[in-house]
Amino acid sequence: MDAKYLQTKFEAALPYDAYLRTGTPDQQAHWQRVYDQAQLTPAQTNLLASFTRRMPVLVVSGIWCGDCVQQVPLLARIAQANPDQVLLRLVDRDQHPDLQKLVRINAGDRVPVALFLAEDYELVGWFGDRTLHRYRAIAARQLGPACPLPGAPIVADELAATLQDWLDQFERAQLLLRLSARLRRRHND
Repeated sequence: MDAKYLQTKFEAALPYDAYLRTGTPDQQAHWQRVYDQAQLTPAQTNLLASFTRRMPVLVVSGIWCGDCVQQVPLLARIAQANPDQVLLRLVDRDQHPDLQKLVRINAGDRVPVALFLAEDYELVGWFGDRTLHRYRAIAARQLGPACPLPGAPIVADELAATLQDWLDQFERAQLLLRLSARLRRRHND
């Protein structure tokens, strides 16, 4: 995945609202419900406002995907807090099988997968398909109380915890960009 390939994919991708419109009315309603529930705290909003490097974020998704419904609206909230620096775009996994093949997780076509890019579309890192808090919540439901997760805190608000997990990934990518010697030379900072 070189920068030229990623730039081409980013340019072919849709902004969040346009991507949402590709879904059925029911799918759109599910995504909107999660988006409406997701709220950034003042501290989270301030952190995002402090981002100074332009950071395209390309998300491989599926409008039909339950994990995407539960997480991609959170990414939209994050991006909308600093739209000058965090540029969120989405592609449908099934319409971009070449990209999906490159971001497989555990030999599977998982979504969502977010690719964090530098301003020149160099890959900074990628993360997906579920955050740690999301995995803990699903494991607790599927594995049951007979199989507790040692040391895992009980999360009262799974959505807020998942939002924080994603925010941590955005912050990690932004710090990598800010500390990059290559970009510091370019920006003379």
